[in-house]
Amino acid sequence: MKGLKQFSLVMLAIGLALAVAFWPRAGITNSGQASVEWLSVQNVETTAEFTQAIAPKPLRFPKDLGPHDDYQTEWWYYTGNLETDQGREFGYQLTFFRRALTPETAEVVDASDWRSPQVYFSHFTISDIENQTFYPHERFSRKSAGLSGAQSVPYRVWLENWSAEEIEPGKVRLVADADDVQLDLVLSETLPPVLQGDRGYSKKGQEPGNASYYYSIVQQESVGTIIVGDESFKVTGHTWKDHEYSTSALSPGTVGWDWFSLQLDDGSALMLYGLRQENGDITDVSSGTYVSSTGETQTIDNTEWQIDVLDTWHSPTSQADYPSQWHIEIPKLYLMLDGKSLIANQELNVSTTYWEGAVGFEGKKSNQPIAAKGYVEMSGYADRLDVVL
Repeated sequence: MKGLKQFSLVMLAIGLALAVAFWPRAGITNSGQASVEWLSVQNVETTAEFTQAIAPKPLRFPKDLGPHDDYQTEWWYYTGNLETDQGREFGYQLTFFRRALTPETAEVVDASDWRSPQVYFSHFTISDIENQTFYPHERFSRKSAGLSGAQSVPYRVWLENWSAEEIEPGKVRLVADADDVQLDLVLSETLPPVLQGDRGYSKKGQEPGNASYYYSIVQQESVGTIIVGDESFKVTGHTWKDHEYSTSALSPGTVGWDWFSLQLDDGSALMLYGLRQENGDITDVSSGTYVSSTGETQTIDNTEWQIDVLDTWHSPTSQADYPSQWHIEIPKLYLMLDGKSLIANQELNVSTTYWEGAVGFEGKKSNQPIAAKGYVEMSGYADRLDVVL
């Protein structure tokens, strides 16, 4: 999913349900590699239609870098914070979503190269921090005739000429363009995949099947070019990747979520996501993960952090009020952070409305100064997701 939690705004990862809200209806017509394998408890169960995430199961790489078409919903989420040698800052998002309109059967797949129950869509944004300008873009395509798709070996996800593609083991190239902005970036893995939740099994509700399989690849060194208008910038920085797949819905009364992905300047990383209820509280399954600079992980229970909203921003487009400044405390990590959005208006008004943008934090960890850059995703502020989904 890409959230942070506890209070009324934190939900990280993938940002799981976000993609579900985006999926078009049936009427629409038109790495790094890790060589490790994680074992777990049980196999998934399958409904009459789609496979569901019922319990922990093995995640294997590079196989699970690719698509899982038997699950209804899936996304590959890239967000990053970049800057030039002169210190000019940018943020970016490049996300590929897959939604199955019907279960994929041999009859459907074999019927025609143009016939597919899989729909892909992609969101591409650039945040120009210096000019306080946000550039959001969206594309859709069916998985047919090579127009869009995903594969494991070699790893590739694409929608027309927007793509994430392995160019050598441990390196992925991202490419996307629009009339006003372009991105060409090479990501290099520095840490192995992080299994979110219980060995990659991430609960989103108490009901059976309201869960996803979810991993992240954090602190990826990123080098490349951003073009804004007629200006080209050589940039470096760090990228966070989330990959999540599921067949699920939010529990009744869950109106949205807040998701934080923060990459700290000591090489560690923090993900928090809070599934918000109508009264502003977060659900019991809200959670987080801390990743040390050497890849060790700690799960952060929703009772183990406190996030206070210090300011908000009002969208003149959707009329939603989004948190824009936060204070985060996680006593078990001896961590305290204060941060804000680097551009107030990073709201996407595309096929769905949500806020996802670059943020910056400063604070202390074990009484030593620390800083972080990252992304926050906030959904359900313009439209309740338990109604949309």
